[in-house]
Amino acid sequence: MADKKKKLSIIVFSGDYDKAFAAFTIASGAAALDYEVNLFFTFFGLDIIKRKRGRHFLGKGFRARFFNFLLGGRNNLPLSRLNFAGLSPLLLGNLAKKRNVAGVDELIDASIKLGVNFYACETAGVILALQKDDFIPEVKKVIGIGSFLELQEGGTTLFI
Repeated sequence: MADKKKKLSIIVFSGDYDKAFAAFTIASGAAALDYEVNLFFTFFGLDIIKRKRGRHFLGKGFRARFFNFLLGGRNNLPLSRLNFAGLSPLLLGNLAKKRNVAGVDELIDASIKLGVNFYACETAGVILALQKDDFIPEVKKVIGIGSFLELQEGGTTLFI
């Protein structure tokens, strides 16, 4: 009887740079160790996987478009602490690069190459008026909590 592949699912709720760094470090590391990895992006976490990486008016309706603009996209992820008007993520990214540690963009690319599965939350997408086409093409599906619970069944689930 063949061994069943280990499974790790991560709920990526935060759109903070340091938490995205942690989520993709764990995801790419687990995938490199042959885990099945599922990333479920919800609310502020959706900012990480938007196709347009900077500030853009996305969605339908003034409030949704304005809120998505304020979030800023992957290029403007703040640190969860000590953000200093966006200066600290640049500093942290430069420190990582100087010490030959992958940054968020490199970890996302590694996760994609290692076959990590990306899913966007349907409920958060409805609230923010975002659709599948607003996300990077690696997002397999926009799913609800029921589908996510089926995906994570039998494995370990983390909330970041």
